[in-house]
Amino acid sequence: MFLYRVSLLGVLSILGRASALLLTDHSKVAHKTYDFIIVGGGTAGAVLANRLTEHSSVHVLLVEAGVKSVNEIQVPYFVSSIEPTFDWNYTTIPQSALSNQTIPYPRGHVLGGSSSTNFMFYTRGSSDEFDRLARVSGDAGWSWERILPYILKTETLSPPVDGHNTSGQVNSTMHGKSGPVLTSLPGNASVLDARVIATTSQLSSEFPFNLDMNSGNPLGVGEYYLAYLTSLAGWLQSTIGHGVRSSAATAFLTDETLSRKNLDVLIGTRVTRLIRTQHSSYSAPTFLGVELAQSLSSPRVQLTARKEVILSAGSIGTPQILMLSGIGDREELSSHKITTLVDLPDVGKNMQDHPWVPLQWQVNSNDTLDPINRNPALKNELIALYNSTKRGPIANNPGGNQIGWFRLPKDSSVLRRFGDSTAGPRSPHFELTCPNSFLSFTQPEPEAGNFMSMCVALVAPTSRGSVKLASSSTFDAPLIDPAFMRTESDLAILTEAVKAAHHFVAAPAWKDFIIAPFSEAAKTTTDTDIHAYIRKMVATFRHPMGTAAMSSTQDSKGVVNPDLRVKNVKGLRIVDASVLPHIFGAHLQAPVYAIAERAADLIKLDHGIPL
Repeated sequence: MFLYRVSLLGVLSILGRASALLLTDHSKVAHKTYDFIIVGGGTAGAVLANRLTEHSSVHVLLVEAGVKSVNEIQVPYFVSSIEPTFDWNYTTIPQSALSNQTIPYPRGHVLGGSSSTNFMFYTRGSSDEFDRLARVSGDAGWSWERILPYILKTETLSPPVDGHNTSGQVNSTMHGKSGPVLTSLPGNASVLDARVIATTSQLSSEFPFNLDMNSGNPLGVGEYYLAYLTSLAGWLQSTIGHGVRSSAATAFLTDETLSRKNLDVLIGTRVTRLIRTQHSSYSAPTFLGVELAQSLSSPRVQLTARKEVILSAGSIGTPQILMLSGIGDREELSSHKITTLVDLPDVGKNMQDHPWVPLQWQVNSNDTLDPINRNPALKNELIALYNSTKRGPIANNPGGNQIGWFRLPKDSSVLRRFGDSTAGPRSPHFELTCPNSFLSFTQPEPEAGNFMSMCVALVAPTSRGSVKLASSSTFDAPLIDPAFMRTESDLAILTEAVKAAHHFVAAPAWKDFIIAPFSEAAKTTTDTDIHAYIRKMVATFRHPMGTAAMSSTQDSKGVVNPDLRVKNVKGLRIVDASVLPHIFGAHLQAPVYAIAERAADLIKLDHGIPL
C-alpha cells in the first residue's frame, strides 16, 4: 500500500488545485447567507451543488463531514485497499440471523461520498424498478421513460483504456454523450473473458448474453421464462474514464465548479441538528436552520437558509440527522431525551441492502491478478505502466469484466412459497460477477495459487432493517441493522444463487481451467452446507437504502412526498438513496445520480429558477 501511494501521488495531482477552493473552518461561513444549504457532499449532494449554482444568482453552501483529498482513491485497481481515512468505519449491530456477527459497513467519508470509494459498477436497474417507484409515489415523473433523460444527462460513455473495438459489447445509443460522469467498458483483457462469453453460448437457455444491461431490460427480451434460470451475462460498465475513477467529486465538483462565487464547499464539518426556524400552531413546522460543528467540543455555528435545507447525507446519515433534530419516532426520540418536533415513525425504518457471499476456484493459469499483491516488483512495474499510459490492470475494475443478472424461473418452488420480491419480470433476484482473482471481504487471501471468484449477491431481499440513534450526539455512530438474511425467502434465494454459480462454471468452457473449488467454497454442495456458508460469509455490497422512504402525498406512511419534501414539514427536502422505498436490483450510484438530477429540476421549478 505504501509503495502504491508514493508512486501515484505525483501523477494524480489533477485534483490538487481543488483543495485550495475548499473551506475547512466553519466559522468562515458564520455570517454568510445562502439560498440553499446542502448537507452531504456525496453522490447526490455534489450533483445538487453543481446544478443549483449554474445560475449565479443562486447561493449554495455544501457541507461535507469527510476529508478533502481524493487524489489517492482515483486509481481503479486499488479500490479494495482504500485507507480508513476515507471511510466512516461503521459496523453493524450483531446480526441475529448470522450467529450475532457484526459486519464492517463501509461508507465514503470524503467529497463524492461512496461514489469516491465504491467498486465503480455502473448499473441503472431495470425499467420495472423506476416504474414501481412511479406507481408507489403516484408521480409518473419517476418512471423509466421520464427518468431516462436524466440518466443520460449525467453520463458520457468513454472509450476503454486499451482502445479495443467495443462492437458487440455495448449499445452506445443507450448512453450519454456529454454528461460529467465518465463510464467505460473493461480496458484490460482477462483470461476469463472468452470463457464467460462462451458459457453464455454453451448454456444459452440458462445464461443468455445481453448486449447492454443498462437498456432498461437487464434480463433480455423474451428470456425470462426459460428453463432452469432466466438471466443474462454481459460486459460490465464502470465509472472509469481514461483509466481514472469518475466520481461525483471529479464529475460535479471540478475546479471550475468550485471557483463559482455563489458556491461554498465546507469540509470536515458535521451538521449536529436541523433547527426549527418558524413556530406556529396553525401550519407545519419550518426547518431552514442548521447547526454545524467540527468536533464534539468545538464551537457551534448556526445558519439559516433562505429557501431550503436539503439532506443528502445518505441512507445512514440522513435518518440520524433527522432524529437528532426531533423528527422521527416519538418513542425512540424520547429514549434519548430528544423532544419530538415532528412525529414521523418511519424515519430510519425500512432499511434494505444487498448481502453477498464469495465463491472461489483454483485455476490452471498464471494470468490472474493474484500475483500483483504478492509481488512488489510486479506491482511497481504495473504502476509504472499506469503512470505512463493509464493502461493495464491498474487502470481496470478488479471486480471483473462481466456481470450477470438472474431471475428464478417462473415455476420455482421458492417463488411458489414466498412470492416474487422483485419489481417485475425484467428485474433480477440475484447477481453474479466474475473477478479474475481471489476476492473476499470475509476471508484472508491465500499466500499462493491462482484463482477466479464469483461474487454472489441477493438483489431483491425481503428483510427490512433500521438505523437508530445510539445517543443524542452526532459524533456517536448510529446503530446500523441491515437485518441480513432475516427472512426465510432471502436465505432460499441466495442459496439458489450459489447453486447457479456452480452450474455456470460446470459449462464445457471451464474444463481443464478450473482445478478445484477453494477449500471453504467446496463445502457448498447441499442446501444445509450452503446455509451454513452464507451465515458465515455474508458481507454487505454497500448499497443501503430506504431509511427515509418516499410515498404518495396522500399516504401518511413514509418520510418524503414524491417531490422529496419531508412530510409535515416546510423548508426541508431529502435527496439521496434513503428516499427509495424498495431496493433496486442494481448498484446504486447510477439510480442516485438520476434522482439527484431530477431533484435539481424540481427544486428549480419550485423556486422559479430557470432550468
